[in-house]
Amino acid sequence: MTDMISMKKSIAFFDAKPYDKKFFDAADLRRLFDIRYFAPHLNADTALLAKGSDVVCAFVNDIISKDVIGILKDNGIKLIAMRCAGYNNVDLKASFDVMPVVRVPDYSPHAVAEHAAALILCLNRRIHRAYNRVRDGNFTLDGLLGFDLFGKTAGIVGTGKVGKCLIAILKGFGMRVLAYDAFPDAAYAAQAGISYVDLATLWREADVISLHCPLTPQTQHVINATTLAGMKPGVMIINTGRGALVDAKALIKALKTGKIGSAGLDVYEEESKYFFEDFSASMVNDDVLARLLTFPNVLVTAHQAFFTAEAMAHIADTTLNNIKDFFDGGFRPNEICYQCGKECLKKQNKPCF
Repeated sequence: MTDMISMKKSIAFFDAKPYDKKFFDAADLRRLFDIRYFAPHLNADTALLAKGSDVVCAFVNDIISKDVIGILKDNGIKLIAMRCAGYNNVDLKASFDVMPVVRVPDYSPHAVAEHAAALILCLNRRIHRAYNRVRDGNFTLDGLLGFDLFGKTAGIVGTGKVGKCLIAILKGFGMRVLAYDAFPDAAYAAQAGISYVDLATLWREADVISLHCPLTPQTQHVINATTLAGMKPGVMIINTGRGALVDAKALIKALKTGKIGSAGLDVYEEESKYFFEDFSASMVNDDVLARLLTFPNVLVTAHQAFFTAEAMAHIADTTLNNIKDFFDGGFRPNEICYQCGKECLKKQNKPCF
């Protein structure tokens, strides 16, 4: 990072964990920023902690509502810097023309894709169950039968960078790949040897379905009772995207009937209270999450797909460079719409929402 900031800027860093501090301090070795780390989530009750700062740095489970944006604005905050790709927790309408929002559009698509592949392999070969069984001295194989991925059909919903990385991995296993994307990439499909299909076809033919699309009003609960009914019996569902892509209650019903063979979830719609925190000495009071954790064919990880050293370093570098560019004048807010990812703002001078 080149030192082009005339005055050191203060960052109020919310939902801070020890690993955040490690990577952000390493990215700011020249101490261009004054970073104040706060453990609580950013919400209407904690927003005043940012008073006296220039920037707030927020994460996936922080709540950046209209009220929060108003509090931040009233206390001199000039920029919201998301250290993640997702922004469905930001009230974009409230922030438009009030406070710019920057994010990390990609950090390590390989990290997320490899975690999705790990969930597929672990669920298929029952690695999580075998690990616990052998530790108890039980070396039987009953109940651990898997299937060859070779020759099976994978359905990938969303062919951005993560989706394309996972496709490369699954093609390496010899899987047939069907894909759905709101904006199909025909040149990529021809090069990669995959087929774009409609969602009904993908649900019907896929043995493994993995979600890698953004959360929008159109994709919320894209996995629901109706779409589950159109899937193959015994299908495996993987979600490393956004929790609300899956209607968890409908998923539980399909798991109970055996319609769904297994599910690997790195995200959960109501995760904000639990994920990234330690509840080992207390109770999980979320009945839906607690029920999911009882299924032997469900594997839940706590939003860790992004969590590699390479991804963390890139997140820290990109976030701090976003902030530097903003104050150096190199960032032009509202040129690209964060709702659709297109240039609707630049072309129409208004957002698409």
